[in-house]
Amino acid sequence: MIFERSVENRFAYSLPECDVPARDTEDLIPAGLLRKKAAELPELGEADVLRHFVGLSKKNHGVLSGFYPLGSCTMKYNPAINEVVSSLPGFTDAHPLINCQGSLRLMYELQGMLAEITGMDAFSLQPAAGAHGEHAGLMIIKACHEKNGRSERTKILVPDSAHGTNPASVSMMGMDTVHVKSDKNGNVDINDLRARIDDKIAGLMLTNPSTLGLFEVNVEEIAEIVHGAGGLLYYDGANQNAIMGISRPGDMGFDVMHLNLHKTFSAPHGGGGPGSGPVGVKKDLAAFLPRPAIVLDGKGIFRLDEDMPDSIGRVRSFYGNFSVMVRAYAYILSMGAAGLKSASENAVLNANYLMFKLKEFMKIEYDRICMHEFVAAGTPQKEQGVSALDIAKRMLDFGVHPPTIYFPLIVKEAMMFEPTESESMQTLDAFVEIMRGIIKEASENPDLLKTAPHNTPVGRLDDVKAARKPVLTWK
Repeated sequence: MIFERSVENRFAYSLPECDVPARDTEDLIPAGLLRKKAAELPELGEADVLRHFVGLSKKNHGVLSGFYPLGSCTMKYNPAINEVVSSLPGFTDAHPLINCQGSLRLMYELQGMLAEITGMDAFSLQPAAGAHGEHAGLMIIKACHEKNGRSERTKILVPDSAHGTNPASVSMMGMDTVHVKSDKNGNVDINDLRARIDDKIAGLMLTNPSTLGLFEVNVEEIAEIVHGAGGLLYYDGANQNAIMGISRPGDMGFDVMHLNLHKTFSAPHGGGGPGSGPVGVKKDLAAFLPRPAIVLDGKGIFRLDEDMPDSIGRVRSFYGNFSVMVRAYAYILSMGAAGLKSASENAVLNANYLMFKLKEFMKIEYDRICMHEFVAAGTPQKEQGVSALDIAKRMLDFGVHPPTIYFPLIVKEAMMFEPTESESMQTLDAFVEIMRGIIKEASENPDLLKTAPHNTPVGRLDDVKAARKPVLTWK
């Protein structure tokens, strides 16, 4: 630990003498905020400090460390050019309360790009993450119904294969979740959907492709049913990376949607942020978007328009997580329309390649052409006493990040794999052999998996306790 290596009077810095008289300091800073004694900090040389933090970084797993097939999270490689652009002084030095024309132009153009990619008419970049975008979208749906005198519409239809944040967002809105079953092929059960339609339905939330990695083949019929009942369609855009440049939610009949810039559009995420979940709408709902809107006036000046009487209001301080927007803007410009389409095609190709390789020795829950991800079921291994969690922990020993496990909930012992478009065939082949070995171990040496991982900085943790009672101090 860095404190344990501390040696008195050893320094890693050289600062100039303070040229502010003590009396001025006391005038500028309230006495109650002034330190009475020096901060308790380790005393180390520069090399020791650098080695400590580099050593810590090696204990973490990331997309630059190894394969990262985390389903529904799209942990793809984040091009370095995005980081360079987001670090430009013109962006980093601008105060968020100043209407900087360059920043406003970037956001205005990014909104237009996202509208073109998705088939929507207008976007707001305010929401700070995907779930926040969901919440804003539901606020828009609710505001629209109330504006039209339909405040009794408080039910939201949610398929059983939906992201877990969907019903959570519904609850936060004080609305009621109505679950819709999946059929044997993993699609929305149309008969069950029809049975749940009534005059209190406000809308339906749908992820397409779903969390099963499957394209909803009945999406047009679903839209017709919901619209026919007076409801609106919400599109969870977390899996947009499978269809960019190929199909658009706006053309499928969706009225409201969100995107995950920190997933699909190649901005890093994890550990709580930063994220960005822009919300998009068709033109009939544009008036309800969060305010202020970024507009270009007749004089060619970009400005923030607060004159939006039907707006759901601000949903984020300032105008959202700007640095994530810069990264997404750089990604879209560098990829271009053809590049975005190619990314989707390769994501689908990689997922199907991996699925067909793994199904030689693993159970695939829905054995049909998938999109960007697919779900394997560890039920055969569970019968041998080895859980999906055990398999996931064993993968760490081979320098591979585990997939999402136990989700979606409708698949027992679920393992959701998403290889992303940025992985090579050689990486996928190597991963197949790792999994082949692990599945063999599950039957021949199950205790090896039950006690995994063995090669990581720490052994198996109590995941629940680690999340609820993390140890965050050095003592």
